[in-house]
Amino acid sequence: MSRIPPPSDASSPAPPAIGARPSARTALAIELLLVLGLSLGQSGVYSIVSLINKLTLGPLSGQTTALNTPLSPRPGFDLTYQLLDIFFDLVPVALVFYLLWRLPGGNPFRRLGFDRRRPGRDAGWGAGLFVAMGLGTLGVYALGRTLGLTTILVPAALDPYWWTIPVLVLSGIRHGILEEVIVVGYLFERLRALGWGRWQILLSSALLRGSYHLYQGIGPFFGNVAMGLVFGWFYEKKGRVMPLVIAHALLDVTGFVGFALISGFVGFGK
Repeated sequence: MSRIPPPSDASSPAPPAIGARPSARTALAIELLLVLGLSLGQSGVYSIVSLINKLTLGPLSGQTTALNTPLSPRPGFDLTYQLLDIFFDLVPVALVFYLLWRLPGGNPFRRLGFDRRRPGRDAGWGAGLFVAMGLGTLGVYALGRTLGLTTILVPAALDPYWWTIPVLVLSGIRHGILEEVIVVGYLFERLRALGWGRWQILLSSALLRGSYHLYQGIGPFFGNVAMGLVFGWFYEKKGRVMPLVIAHALLDVTGFVGFALISGFVGFGK
């Protein structure tokens, strides 16, 4: 004889599942922290510690910050390390596009405006931003040196080899892609999804950009915050990160490769 199962109590809630998935908002916040922790958020933390270290050593005006330094005394291995450094710095960018690709809405490259749909317009806007930001950068650097708020900046400290210029060009492009895709495109998209307001997003992006330049001194922090506000405003208006990548890459490539040519005029390395 079969037993009749007892009636279920519909009013009692089901017990919570062990290891239940977090809410969409919590998952998004965790994703954002992980991406930044693997990339420019991590750089910001190290940069703050570096600035504190420099401030305890003496005046910033008497200290030097070198970029693009040798990674090995042996030319072949130095080249290998430089290329590996560039490659692995771009892995978080690939991660960002993968995470956005999993969302509804189609192509993540089109979502951020990192594509070739408008090459002429993107190049024009990028060149214009490059000129405006380049002049501003030189002015902020000169003012920072005058006020003792900025270290001596050596944009390129690599030894002279046949591959030095190509590596410096790749390094500049690397910074343009890494910073603009993550600090502007990705950060804006995800903070909007979290319900942040316009000014909260703009200021957060700009402050993050400034934070990972603090190792150069206090002057570059404010200069990059200003640049972040301009770039963030542009992205809000145009919805395309490609012009920002072009402008940033031009800024860095010019600074790295043209260092020896312009140093005597603006006081770099002095």
